[in-house]
Amino acid sequence: MKALRIGDFEVHRLADFAGPSFPPAEFFPDFDPEVLRENAELLGPSLIDPESGMLVMSFHCFLVKTPRHKILIDTCLGNDKERPSRPRWHRLKSSWLADLAAAGARPEEVDYVMCTHLHWDHVGWNTRLVDGSWVPTFPNARYLMARREFGHWQEVHRGGEESPHSLSFADSVLPVVKSGQAVLVEDDFAFEDGLSFESAPGHTPGNVVIHALSRGQRGVFMGDVIHHPLQLLRPDWSTRACSDLLLSRQTRERLIEEHCEKGSLVLPAHFPPPSAGRILRHKRAYRFENA
Repeated sequence: MKALRIGDFEVHRLADFAGPSFPPAEFFPDFDPEVLRENAELLGPSLIDPESGMLVMSFHCFLVKTPRHKILIDTCLGNDKERPSRPRWHRLKSSWLADLAAAGARPEEVDYVMCTHLHWDHVGWNTRLVDGSWVPTFPNARYLMARREFGHWQEVHRGGEESPHSLSFADSVLPVVKSGQAVLVEDDFAFEDGLSFESAPGHTPGNVVIHALSRGQRGVFMGDVIHHPLQLLRPDWSTRACSDLLLSRQTRERLIEEHCEKGSLVLPAHFPPPSAGRILRHKRAYRFENA
């Protein structure tokens, strides 16, 4: 997407992958195909792939340039990562680093990485493979993580669970802890540039959304609170990726209503391009209007 403005902030979307991703019946435990039939015109081929019927999704993060800093909101999938249970993204080779440079930031110029949560598809570029070892991609950055989120995945990793999340904790989170660049913060952490965390549990125990306020304009980096615009038609649908389906639903319904009322610019982590817009009321639910 073209750079967006939130007051004095310049925002760039950086994607590792965009396209058909998951069958909706597999992704949403409560999926009802009638919702697709009733809203076919609103959803369209840009959101539901007409050939496969899969959800069209994007795996991206955001570069935020403030007057003082260059900040990444999450870090996508990452190259070369061992993800055998996710074959489409196993040992990925993407142009993400070149895209970052094209957006005006070299790795050494990134000041902060702010993590909405620590799932495998949000931390991948925290590190890169150098001479067989995982090293921090951004040598001068501080990686800001919610303490509750880190503690949860630390326990999962110690327990020996075999999952993409445990693998990513080892190859994309622990190396920045070892380097001394990880900073554990509370769920309501406020950053001096007008960026702040807000607790949004359910998708993961320590999940947060990130607010950006500048010159009276508001943007909200939603992470995985909402995965796909279909969930605006059915906010009660949580995904199989959510650790607590009921809490995820409650958090999503609260934030959708709040930011619909406020007219906030909403930037979810998996909406197809342009991946930013506003939530509007639609019949008895909501819809997404691209920025």
